[in-house]
Amino acid sequence: MSEVSKQLKKGFIEILLLKLLSEEKMYGYQIIQEIDNRTSGVFKMKEGTLYPVLYRLEDNKLINSYWEQDTEKRGVPRKYYKITDEGLMAFNSMKQELDLLIFAIKSVLKEG
Repeated sequence: MSEVSKQLKKGFIEILLLKLLSEEKMYGYQIIQEIDNRTSGVFKMKEGTLYPVLYRLEDNKLINSYWEQDTEKRGVPRKYYKITDEGLMAFNSMKQELDLLIFAIKSVLKEG
């Protein structure tokens, strides 16, 4: 993957995480798997990429985290993340800006 591609993808990680967490609470590995599945492998995220972004979102009060016992797998505690009201507002704003940006880019790139 080129450096340009890496940098472009970095810019979209926060909005992808906020989208997923707007749908349901999730733990780290679940987030990684869901992003991989939904993007058909285009966004192959590693823990070293995911957790700093989650911590930044939490520091900015866009998400909260909490520990919960997993009832399905030996009662192992997992750290779950969920979006806050402020995070939902930020996501909606980011989505509007992204939609406008994509429209503008497509307008420039279209042929003819």
